[in-house]
Amino acid sequence: MKKEILTVRDVDEQEWRRFRAKTAEEGLKTGDALTQAMKLWVKERESQRKPDPRLLLKVKPVTIGRKKVRWSEEIDETLYGSSK
Repeated sequence: MKKEILTVRDVDEQEWRRFRAKTAEEGLKTGDALTQAMKLWVKERESQRKPDPRLLLKVKPVTIGRKKVRWSEEIDETLYGSSK
């Protein structure tokens, strides 16, 4: 694994100090701990489920009593006038 020296901007100084203190407490090199943190962050982002638009096809209409609810159509009629 190739190692290089990096400069990172806009790092919160207080968080950086806490991070450095924790790595020293754990006996880790700061670079190794930062590498672990970056890998964990990327892994979490990759594992997050993205919404599947096909799930919308499983939505069933709402029925109150014997009548289907037409909320979307009623809102359209109110906003844009009668569609028929």
